[in-house]
Amino acid sequence: MAKEELTLFVWEGTDRAGARMKGEVSSRSENTVRAELRRQGIKVIKVKKKPKPLFTARKKKIIPKDIAVFSRQLATMLSAGVPLVQAFDIVGRGHENPSMQELLMSIKADIEGGSPLAEALGKHPLYFDELFCNLVHAGEMAGVLETLLHKIADYKEKTESLKGKIKKALTYPTAVLVVAVIVTAILLVFVVPQFEDLFKGFGADLPAFTQMVVSMSRFLRDYWYIIAGILIVAGFVLANLKRRSLAFNHGLDRLILKIPVIGEIMRKAAIARFARTLATMSAAGVPLVEALQSVAGATGNIVYGTAVLQMRDEVSTGHQLQMTMRQTNLFPNMVIQMVAIGEESGSIDSMLSKVADFFEEEVDNAVDSLSSLLEPMIMAFLGVVVGGLVIAMYLPIFKLGSVV
Repeated sequence: MAKEELTLFVWEGTDRAGARMKGEVSSRSENTVRAELRRQGIKVIKVKKKPKPLFTARKKKIIPKDIAVFSRQLATMLSAGVPLVQAFDIVGRGHENPSMQELLMSIKADIEGGSPLAEALGKHPLYFDELFCNLVHAGEMAGVLETLLHKIADYKEKTESLKGKIKKALTYPTAVLVVAVIVTAILLVFVVPQFEDLFKGFGADLPAFTQMVVSMSRFLRDYWYIIAGILIVAGFVLANLKRRSLAFNHGLDRLILKIPVIGEIMRKAAIARFARTLATMSAAGVPLVEALQSVAGATGNIVYGTAVLQMRDEVSTGHQLQMTMRQTNLFPNMVIQMVAIGEESGSIDSMLSKVADFFEEEVDNAVDSLSSLLEPMIMAFLGVVVGGLVIAMYLPIFKLGSVV
């Protein structure tokens, strides 16, 4: 059965003392709004749908940062003693993103209808994953929802910070390479042909390097549509494989881990995510086997995710976590030893938190080092590409004296 969409209503009424009041509320129908207002002791004068403005702003996409901020705000409000429904109302109406407002009002309506918070969040898996819902469920069952929400907020903030560092490591070189390709294409398509017309009147053979550049220019001008078509088809096929093929994603992630420098950053990031997620779930009292199921999807790398699922199967048969980690050959000895100490002392969550802190700092340092290393290399690459094209165009001019 399709879920009925919420509508924004404006209302006017009077309270028990006769004072005039008005406001806005999201609900499924006008009758529901009237019933809710009467329950609050408000005598309803008028309820109607809020008219939409002539020019509506385009809805912004809900991003993970929005969910992280919401988690912190909700945890803070519950810690201050604000009732859950009222906290959703305050956070939802105060959010700048209309899409986020709509999402939170929808969850609020489900809670008002009697659904537990974990169940209401679970209806929106695109924004609240299995890990988030499991932690909320554990908090509701133990009566420590605000404490668990603070842990979720910490986890989300650190995870988003880690993602930002990885994007920082990959965005700069990618952007520079794209610019280099565009500049090279412009030179080959528009600049080289001008020199080619000039070279025809020289009456001498062109240097080999210049002839190679001229041939590249001709090929690009004559067959650009074939090249563009191949690139578009290749992009479509790769995107389709990445979306549907587990084997392709596994191979791609394994290849990424082998790339110098970049692979090491991705490896440390996967270990940091593993440790942070498992620490958060262990602190919430989630059983280890159940926690590993959620951790597998949070590592950000299918190679590590598959290994964690294998660890879960072995742990479920009675093996120690540190033994299963050692068998994967994916975790450094330091991490395994920290987990072993945590298992022996019963403080695995604190040990994993220390591991996560260490590797998050390692990722931060590696990203800074990568940026410092790449800047001169990229400048040198651009110099070779652009400078090579310029030299190729001026080589025939140097021979002009011998022809004249």
